[in-house]
Amino acid sequence: MKNYKEYFKGRKVTMLGLGLLGRGLNDAKFLAECGADLIITDLKKAEDLAPTLKKLEKYKKPSKGRAGIKYVLGEHRLEDFKNRDFILKAAGVPLDSPYINEAKKNNIPVEMDESLFAKIVSGCHSRADGNPEFKNLKMDPVLQRDDRESGIKIVGVTGTRGKTTTTYLIYEILKKAESKLGCKVYLGGNIKGLATLPLLKKVKSGDIVVMELSSWQLQGFGDAKISPDISVFTNLMNDHLNYYKGSVKRYFDDKKIIYKNQRLEDFLIIGESMEEKIGKVKSKKLIAKKNLIPQDWDLKIKGEHNLENISCAILVARIFGIDEKIIKNVVCNFTGVEGRQEFLKEYKGVKIYNDTTATTPDATIVALKSFGDKKSKNIVLIMGGADKTLDMSELIKEIPKYCKKVFLFPGTGTDKVKDKIEGLVVESLSGAVLEAFKWVKKGDILLFSPGFASFGMFKNEFDRGEQFIKIIKKLK
Repeated sequence: MKNYKEYFKGRKVTMLGLGLLGRGLNDAKFLAECGADLIITDLKKAEDLAPTLKKLEKYKKPSKGRAGIKYVLGEHRLEDFKNRDFILKAAGVPLDSPYINEAKKNNIPVEMDESLFAKIVSGCHSRADGNPEFKNLKMDPVLQRDDRESGIKIVGVTGTRGKTTTTYLIYEILKKAESKLGCKVYLGGNIKGLATLPLLKKVKSGDIVVMELSSWQLQGFGDAKISPDISVFTNLMNDHLNYYKGSVKRYFDDKKIIYKNQRLEDFLIIGESMEEKIGKVKSKKLIAKKNLIPQDWDLKIKGEHNLENISCAILVARIFGIDEKIIKNVVCNFTGVEGRQEFLKEYKGVKIYNDTTATTPDATIVALKSFGDKKSKNIVLIMGGADKTLDMSELIKEIPKYCKKVFLFPGTGTDKVKDKIEGLVVESLSGAVLEAFKWVKKGDILLFSPGFASFGMFKNEFDRGEQFIKIIKKLK
């Protein structure tokens, strides 16, 4: 995009949250390269953030065209939320953050990576009820028009489960059809290692950006009073109730932002389970029914839930007029996403699956139903982790139907269920794998589907999955 550096050059920016997953890292690099006067603050200490900080080393000191980076680590300070041009907030910052409240009290705009990108490229800021923070920016004349047909198209995907799989399916279908679409297709949003703002260096008018959007990231779209051009809402289940203080309504309210500010010419695609939850909307609403998938398609990804994910992707592809042959080719060759019912290897006749992103009981139930056989109870399950204050009763009922044995690694969530599940608590993930192989036999499934958050023993759910993969790779 033309002149994107002008949006950030010399502006005083406080980044709230750096993290280890790569999104904060890439945003920091981008802002530093654009010449922003950058303060980065994170509750993690320098030693905890060492891998990320090492990659930002060359940006720390001021140089020609760069103001440098100032770090405030191991704490946040109210003074860093005063006299700034805007705050770039990471996803998951507490709803009642005193630092965000301080910024708002001082009339400092609070932005998020994905929604800030959307405002800049689509001209949506001009429709945001007089939001003043971009009034002095020199906008590309094309993007200033209140007609997004000439700007960048944004496809946003949310849902409690399935959003990553659906996002990748949509992206891969559109990417395969780039030459026929006559534009470039990019991936952004809640994807490990990616930040969306740096796409400003690449995108041009007419391009498409496919974004996975969590409820936390949608808060930024809500503040800006914007929604994607094409929105996908796969399903809604209880999740993040620890963050939303037990309120399912607050969780759903954030999710609804994905379609709340759509226009008449925009599209909303919903999973079948959302039909009753979402009533009349301003945009064109389409229901992703599973019978959209021809019966003769040979799918590599398993489970009823994935039929809904595929159906959502098919509808998006049809909106763009993509040939059915391209859709079939991508869908039938799609093998899934890392950490989501991911097949690792077959060892001594035992198939091993990594489902580390199953951080809720509903997700683990889906995995059990995808791989389980009630007659043979063919699953040995490894689960456990940190409590998210979710109802585990249904999972506790389902486990005996499919599992011959369960191994639990430590955590606050494990403590709540260990007496209700006939499982063995082990001290480590490697210990769980070792014990599990005393029970599995040829034809069985070894399933790593935690059902809880990863806090405590692991940095995050991806670290948890990577540790499991390392253990499995060492099997002789």
